[in-house]
Amino acid sequence: MLSPVPGTATGLAEVPDPVFAQGMVGPGTAIDPVREPQTAVAPVAGTIVKLHPHAFVIATQDGKGVLVHLGIDTVDLKGEGFETLAEEGAAVEAGTPLVRWNPAEVEKGGRSPAVPVVALDASAEALSDVVSSGEVASGAPLFGWR
Repeated sequence: MLSPVPGTATGLAEVPDPVFAQGMVGPGTAIDPVREPQTAVAPVAGTIVKLHPHAFVIATQDGKGVLVHLGIDTVDLKGEGFETLAEEGAAVEAGTPLVRWNPAEVEKGGRSPAVPVVALDASAEALSDVVSSGEVASGAPLFGWR
């Protein structure tokens, strides 16, 4: 899995939401995004199975699913400040632009701009080389999935 946004890897435990922080959705990592307008990209090749302004799920050809959530409690914004650039059902390559957003505006509104990247229906043992610290560019490796 590749980073959908540029920023600093923090790991899921640092996400200010217990559902993500405790790995209830699944294992993975998180990015504290740079505070500027940006475009979140597909972290892996596959099919968009869910696309909301604040989050998306991509299924790979081998049936693995990855969730990317742009900020915490951003569902409450009802799409304001987000622009989707693709449609559900579309085939994408890693790096395909999916959503334009501005983490600084999310933060200014009192929400965390943290970006969890979660392996759905996986165990922590199924992941390898999980990046949980340091700067990451959009498209940089975040974790492997066996």
